[in-house]
Amino acid sequence: MASKTAEFRNMDTEELEGRLTETRQELFNLRFQLVTGQLDNNSRVGQVRRQVARIETILREREIEAAEREEERGS
Repeated sequence: MASKTAEFRNMDTEELEGRLTETRQELFNLRFQLVTGQLDNNSRVGQVRRQVARIETILREREIEAAEREEERGS
């Protein structure tokens, strides 16, 4: 799955935030299908949850890097 992570890292922040929104919507839909018994592939829920976590992790790393750069400039 390193290639998917690398793909996310190559995106800019706006693209990642858009992808995060889309992925969260997909997760909501999958959970709804799961509850109503319409979901055939239950493992997809876990895959999408991990994808959300990957995107959130990359966004957080970027946020921390930006804060550290700002702190260095301020010192």
